[in-house]
Amino acid sequence: MDAASSLSLFNLAPLGRVALVGALCALGPLAWLMWSQKTGQQKSFWTALTVTTAFLTFDLIMFGSYTRLTDSGLGCPDWPGCYGQASPLAAMSDITAAHEALPTGAVSESKAWIEMVHRYLATAVGALIVLAWLGALFKRREQRDGRTVREGRDRFLTTLTLFWVLVQGAFGAFTVTLKLLPAIVTLHLLGGIVLLALLVLQMAKQRSAPAPFLSRRMKVGLGAALVLVTLQVLLGGWVSTNYAVLICNTFPQCQGAWWPEMNFQAGFEIWRPLGMDSNGQPLVFSALTAIHYTHRLVAYSVFAYVGFMAWRLARYERRAARVLGALLGLQALTGLSNVVLGWPLLAAVMHTGGAAALVAVLVWCLGVPRLNDKSTTK
Repeated sequence: MDAASSLSLFNLAPLGRVALVGALCALGPLAWLMWSQKTGQQKSFWTALTVTTAFLTFDLIMFGSYTRLTDSGLGCPDWPGCYGQASPLAAMSDITAAHEALPTGAVSESKAWIEMVHRYLATAVGALIVLAWLGALFKRREQRDGRTVREGRDRFLTTLTLFWVLVQGAFGAFTVTLKLLPAIVTLHLLGGIVLLALLVLQMAKQRSAPAPFLSRRMKVGLGAALVLVTLQVLLGGWVSTNYAVLICNTFPQCQGAWWPEMNFQAGFEIWRPLGMDSNGQPLVFSALTAIHYTHRLVAYSVFAYVGFMAWRLARYERRAARVLGALLGLQALTGLSNVVLGWPLLAAVMHTGGAAALVAVLVWCLGVPRLNDKSTTK
């Protein structure tokens, strides 16, 4: 325990080696992209790179959920390495000692590997984003329809994405060094969703053929749906990071009541340690009830509104509308499973993935160039 308490939470010594492992992980997708280019299966390397990075980011969000749900967030209690090493293999003696000192604690061999694989995957995504940024930065002017245009929009989006992935890296470090502070972990989840949204927006802008017309009212409605889903992601992250999923284990009632005892002030006190209030006292049961039940009540409104927008969207894009409807069904099914089946790991991870996919579809619908956009006629 003494060794653990004296451990430096920020130890940059293994940073280069961890980055190297992440870069090596990125070589696999890059090799596949290069092979696809040679075989003629991809029209544009940079478009394919964006799609691949978005796919890996979605996987990263899912794996981040798995890391949190398996209590592996502190499997390596320092950052960016594991007990000052680039992998759990080199830190095995420290991991074993910590586990033997506290068998029910946060550190074990499996948890250390889960945490470090999450960091390697995050580093690989970062490397691909850097490559895309360099590609947009040095891309020359292109000829389109006889006119010369600058790729200013691509450069702006790739630069913003690069900035955001650096912010995400900082939040990943704070997640560890601040001992899973609920506010930081929730914002880290939201940051991953925003990163995915930025990559999907790049994919949408790179689409060569404009999508069907959308009325202004429809665009505003989809924008409102995106805001509501993002709010629900925040509330869901707050439920998960405070471990309040099983506080209400019945549906549709909670603890046998339609309006159970709830302490909203304590439940939504933002800056406090995990499981504690700001005074260092254990978080009361009614506070956890308020966290869970608020997420559930808001979910009804979000489900109804996004379902309505999916029905309206079917007049313009049936495929996108069907995907939205399917994702809403998935969210309802996995959310209910979390409650009545005791928070099964698969359902919980899929619930996070479904939320990320909802955001991605809505961003795509809003971001893709359309027939009525002036930008498509230039």
